[in-house]
Formats: sequence, C-alpha cells, structure tokens
Amino acid sequence: MSDNDFPTFDGWEPHLESTEELIDPSPVAGLAALFDDGLPTPAAGDPLPPLWHWVALPRWNASGGLGADGHPRKGGFLPPVDLPRRMFAGGRAAFHRPLTVGAVTRSESEVTNVADKTGRSGRLVIVDVTHRLFDEAGDLAVEEVRNLVYREAAPPSGEVADVPTEQTPPGLPLRRISETEWDLRTDPSLLARFSAVTANAHRIHYDWPYATRVEGYPGLVVHGPLQALALLETHRLAGGPAIVELTHRGRAPLFCGQPARLVAADDGTSLALYGPGGTDAGPNATVDVVLGAG
Repeated sequence: MSDNDFPTFDGWEPHLESTEELIDPSPVAGLAALFDDGLPTPAAGDPLPPLWHWVALPRWNASGGLGADGHPRKGGFLPPVDLPRRMFAGGRAAFHRPLTVGAVTRSESEVTNVADKTGRSGRLVIVDVTHRLFDEAGDLAVEEVRNLVYREAAPPSGEVADVPTEQTPPGLPLRRISETEWDLRTDPSLLARFSAVTANAHRIHYDWPYATRVEGYPGLVVHGPLQALALLETHRLAGGPAIVELTHRGRAPLFCGQPARLVAADDGTSLALYGPGGTDAGPNATVDVVLGAG
C-alpha cells in the first residue's frame, strides 16, 4: 500500500485484488481489426504490444454493478467519491518483459492514492490505481499506474446538439501524412467498437443524448485509451524500437468526428495528438516513451 494519507470514506478501505486471467487473443484481434492498418494481428505465442493489455484483459462488470453513467458503481474497488463525472486522465507504465498472447497472467490491482483538489473547473478528486502483471513464470512483466479524475456535475446545457446523420463511411482510422505525421479519423462506429473491445460501458462514448444533455459535452467523447493506443500504433507502423517505459496524458478532450493529427518527434521519444485547434492550441494527448536498444 501507499504511504499517502487517504481521505476518509465511511465503510471503504483500499484493498488488493488479485486474479489469474488469459491474455485473450479474441479482443486482441478485435483491436487489430479496428486499426486495420496492415500490421500482422498478434496471435497466440506473439508478444503483446505496449498497453494492449487494456484490450487483452477486459474487465466485464456485472450489469447490476453498473452506475447510471455506465461505469462500475463506486464504493467497491474504487472509493465512493461524491463527484459524478469520471475521466481517464493518463498514467505511466514500465515493461520489464513481454506478455504473451494466449498465455495466463496474474494481475494485482490496488488504489494507491486519492487526492482531493480544486482546479480551474472546480473540485477534483484524483484516484491512482496501480496494476502489476506477471508472466507465466511469475516474473513481473508490466507495472502500471492509471490516473482517474472525478469532477463536479456539468452546468445545464444551453443548447441540445443535433445527432449527426453522416452517411459516408469515414475510411480507415489512421492515414499517413508524412514520415512523422498521421491523421486519426473517428466516427460513432469506431467509438462503439473500441468500447466493446475494452468492455467499457461509459455512456459518454456512445450515447449521444447522455453525453450532450447530461454531461454537457458537445458530442461523443473519444476515449483517452484509444488516443494513447493510436499514438503508439504509429510508433509500431514506423518500425520503432521496443518501448521500455512510457507516460501518457490526456490534456484536452477530443470529440467524435473532430480532425486530429498525430505527430512523432524525430527521435521517436514523444508522440502528440493535436485536435481541431492544431499545434497552436497545444496537444490533446501525449505519450512520452523510453526506448530500448535496437
């Protein structure tokens, strides 16, 4: 456990959850089909690409355990934070040895920090969840911290956004522009498919009326993990060396259908996603990596 002092939650204490799980080839193949970028689909016996354990080890929660927003109810594994809106803010990961598709992994998860803060948009509660994944030999393979942010309710929306009725297929999600730049195209089908392959029922990603009228967003929200994985996919497409550590951050929301440009540094150690504001507005998401030899 962390030495940090947790805020007091009546009846809740942080605890360790440990499970043994199959690194399932089916959702891995689903993510490969979603990107559809010509790279071979990782099959049984192949190493799992960085952060693809988000897909290979989906956590399907019982329907009775979901909240109104589609997330698991708070107060079990996660603390009963009294703020309604949840965001995936980023995290960091270290890859000590590869995980293998089709193998069994033991996972350990625990809440290691809870911080109550005040930001520009009001009160925030930041929850850090640490995950450790072990290979079949019992050696630590992946160590990861995910940062979740809970926010206050959105103010009432002055206007109700129209449901998009675009009938033209959007094409492939990733399109290469240059040696270091790619376009990311998003549409409701892409978001729904990513929600399915990651067992993510959060309604802001597929339920247009909920996202716009209840949570106050101008449209469907593109998943933070999808943005991080898309950035890492450009590294794989470029044939970059193995990644041994990374830090990923969501800095501003990206909404379904908005133009997005993915840009890699010349040395491959930083990746950034820029939304409709372009580079002048700063990145919406970033991934900074430490590369291995070769």
